[in-house]
Amino acid sequence: MYSPAQEQQLFSAAKEILSHSGAELSAINTLRQILRWADWRYYVQSEPALADQEYDAIFKKLQTLEQSHPELITPDSPTQRVAKALSERFPAVAHLVPMLSLDNTYNAEDLSDWDRKVREGAGDSLVEYCVEPKYDGASVSLIFDQNHLQRGATRGDGIMGEDITQNVRQIRSIPLSAELAACGIKQIEIRGEVVIHKSVFEDFNKQRVAEGLSPLANPRNAASGTLRMLDPNEVSKRKLSAILYHISDVELLPGSDRPRALKKHYDSLQWLAQLGFPTPAKEMKCFTDIAEVISYCSEFESRRDSLPFEVDGLVIKVNDLALQEKLGMTSHHPGWATAYKFSARQATSKLREVQFQVGRTGSITPVGKIDPVSIGGVTVSSLSLFNEDVIREKDLHIGDTVLVERAGDVIPYIVKALSELRTGAEQAIQFPQGCPECGEALERPQDEAVWRCINIDCPAQVVERMIHFCSKDAMDIRGMGEGIVTKFFENGILRTIPDLYQLDWKKVAALDGFKEKSLNNLRTAIENSKTQTLARLIFGLGIRHVGETTAKTLANNITQLRELYDWTEARLLSLEDVGPKVAASITHFFAQPELRHTLDQLEAAGLNLENSARQDAVSGVFSGKSFLFTGTLEQMKRSDAEALVEARGGKILGGVSSKLNYLIVGADAGSKLEKAKKLGTVVILTEAAFLELAGS
Repeated sequence: MYSPAQEQQLFSAAKEILSHSGAELSAINTLRQILRWADWRYYVQSEPALADQEYDAIFKKLQTLEQSHPELITPDSPTQRVAKALSERFPAVAHLVPMLSLDNTYNAEDLSDWDRKVREGAGDSLVEYCVEPKYDGASVSLIFDQNHLQRGATRGDGIMGEDITQNVRQIRSIPLSAELAACGIKQIEIRGEVVIHKSVFEDFNKQRVAEGLSPLANPRNAASGTLRMLDPNEVSKRKLSAILYHISDVELLPGSDRPRALKKHYDSLQWLAQLGFPTPAKEMKCFTDIAEVISYCSEFESRRDSLPFEVDGLVIKVNDLALQEKLGMTSHHPGWATAYKFSARQATSKLREVQFQVGRTGSITPVGKIDPVSIGGVTVSSLSLFNEDVIREKDLHIGDTVLVERAGDVIPYIVKALSELRTGAEQAIQFPQGCPECGEALERPQDEAVWRCINIDCPAQVVERMIHFCSKDAMDIRGMGEGIVTKFFENGILRTIPDLYQLDWKKVAALDGFKEKSLNNLRTAIENSKTQTLARLIFGLGIRHVGETTAKTLANNITQLRELYDWTEARLLSLEDVGPKVAASITHFFAQPELRHTLDQLEAAGLNLENSARQDAVSGVFSGKSFLFTGTLEQMKRSDAEALVEARGGKILGGVSSKLNYLIVGADAGSKLEKAKKLGTVVILTEAAFLELAGS
């Protein structure tokens, strides 16, 4: 879409504009061009060209000019993505061309049979196939008219969809305008799939769990549900992406010829990519022999999990568009395309029982027990039902035959109950009125979907808190896993977290499996945990909504843990990554007399509540610098290397971006290294060079 010369020109223009405090009205079009280019680099190419603060500054300059001169605002301006909330119902709209389903094939025999039918229909015409990923998301149809995005719609029933234009405008990889008229096109309808990057989905679910909400089941449902949200601003926060894979209708300008690129399917998507649209262009392959297609399908399936988006198959299309028209379509599917579906990640089973588990924060989670079933090579017999609302919405009953899905590394979940198979013997699932462990009454906060036991002395919560405290990412007490903590609790050896540092070793030695070596190892691990960082201690305390990142933020802003006793919600809100729910949870936690007594006991046992490293970190050799590690380190564990960075004032990032200063590369480095090389601003170091830089 952009030549190197154009990119250099836009980059120089951006730097020039950033060097001045304001912006001239004459620069308004340049500002828009810079932002469109930056969006294309970031959301389509995954290669950021501007730092976040630089992008925001340019965006603000454009916003200020448009507010002063509203008559100059254009529909495709980057400032016009954000819109007011939609009405309660999405209006129905007709597709220019029906959005048909694809016929499915599941093996080589099916593909060979489809190939035979295509060649019979093609007659003497040469058949070439184009193969591309079948992205697992939500289908959309986009109409561009007079260069501008006019409408976005859901698939609906294939004939009619729902107008979700305002939500589609929040997807940054979809341009709001394109130079279509220059190609002789007045109007074009483009089909595609709205998806969520796996890493974005994972981060989003972590955030939901930290907020006490149930995680979303899979990226496909998340994308589909997001598209139908009523508030476009919330849609924007979900960071959706799009992959456009088909041109379904074209209307030419009077006197214009059809672009040559629109004679072959492969060429048409390459052309769209050049215009700035997100397409599967880099993943597409063309073949003239169905045997080659079959071989490619097998090879591609073996690496499906390495792709950034969920893919559930491949789509094989006749490449020649004229031949596509000749082959035609049925009322259900086109004859010129088929989907090769990968091995099933769904299966049916029986829901035999529901158990209710109590988490360390008192949350009650219903867990379904099903007949063991293999899905994607993994045997599933237990899965979360999330909360009472999910059980009611899906109308689940004990004894139901249920459809279970497992996509990628996402947790297995029940898609739905097959109600048509019910015999009448099924039983409704009764959510408990009291805590299944301690019997205390449950409470459900008004803005949450989770019931909670508020008895802080509930045995299940006590055990879960101790397990969390000992875990690898908290105090890292090796040998003190879930099974040992539970055994110690059941035998009266361990009742509270401070008890860890006053164990009766004679009683421990009397238990099965504890010989002299294991006793010494455990004693050493417990003693070593006293020297863990303040951030690990804060995380280990199990404050609701406080994950590792927030724990580090808190630790970096105090010199002694008891300072948090006096911190107000307003003061906490001034910290990065701390929102209203988190702030309220922290103030409530440190106001509890029981917690303060626990901290007194831990300090008396020898744990350090001081952050002596804070001042050293602020003035450390890595102060103000950001780091990321990739590949396998040889001289130290990655967690130790990250701790070394933080001890010297540096910050660990989650991915390669314009904010990254150093990428440390170990053996078998992956895509992060290539992305850093393309970015050009990241210093790439070996492990040895990093240790030399750290003075270690």
